[in-house]
Amino acid sequence: MGEDSKVGVITPIAVRQGAFAFADDTPAHWIPHAPELAQMINGASFTMPHLEPFLVATLGEAAKLITDPAVRREARDFCMQETQHYRTHRRFNDVILGQGYGALAEIEADMARSYARLAKRPLAVRLAYAAGFEAMTLGLTDWLVGNRAGLFRGADPHVTSFILWHMVEETEHKLVAHDVYQAVTPGYWRRAFGVLHGSLDVIRWSRRCYRALLLADGRWRRPSSRIKVWWWAARFLLGTVPALLRAMVPGHDPRAVKDHPWVAEWIAGHERTGERGAPMPLIDTQSAVMPVPF
Repeated sequence: MGEDSKVGVITPIAVRQGAFAFADDTPAHWIPHAPELAQMINGASFTMPHLEPFLVATLGEAAKLITDPAVRREARDFCMQETQHYRTHRRFNDVILGQGYGALAEIEADMARSYARLAKRPLAVRLAYAAGFEAMTLGLTDWLVGNRAGLFRGADPHVTSFILWHMVEETEHKLVAHDVYQAVTPGYWRRAFGVLHGSLDVIRWSRRCYRALLLADGRWRRPSSRIKVWWWAARFLLGTVPALLRAMVPGHDPRAVKDHPWVAEWIAGHERTGERGAPMPLIDTQSAVMPVPF
């Protein structure tokens, strides 16, 4: 298969069953000091019930072609984690929809059709898309976790804890889409294009969703709010573009990417104290350092 197709040892993935509950009056502007950022994250959340089932179906199909039992098991656990993610996002999104954001229904219908079309593309293209998107999440996790106190200080603890839990698990399964691609349809150029395809497509849908949310708020056409959106978008790009460029280098292997210490501490804390099926403990968003909640 060549240098770029080497798989090797994979870190075990934990499939956690703990649930997050969102009250019907959970505010759409759940970050009081940064409502534009809250809506931008909400916009990304609206993509997840469409993106992540696509990822699950794609890796589930590929798993049937994998002979390495370790990689096949990791693909299975990836699918189980992602299923937990999109179901939780659906619950959260439904709370937001109930607050007067009906315009999102049309965008969601467009997303459903788009991913249905993408699901008909060759498996190699879909796996490259999956691996490309997962590469972006590594940069996103480092940005969100590393700046958690500044971003989420005083924010709703339920939503904050949910978002950071998702990021922790994105780090935990950072190898899987890449390794499944390498095991089933290896090749550099398709994988490099997949970094752009997967990342830019999700960014496009996220932007369309948060634009609709901010339009409904009456903020999108305010110069002050638009400047804040640009500011947050620039910070997001500064946090994620290095991860994307790294993923496009020949021979890239996510194993070489160091996990943020807070992520490792969260995983270790849950392993020690987390109870199967119990609600996830909440992060203290009033804390200046926001330690792990275990």
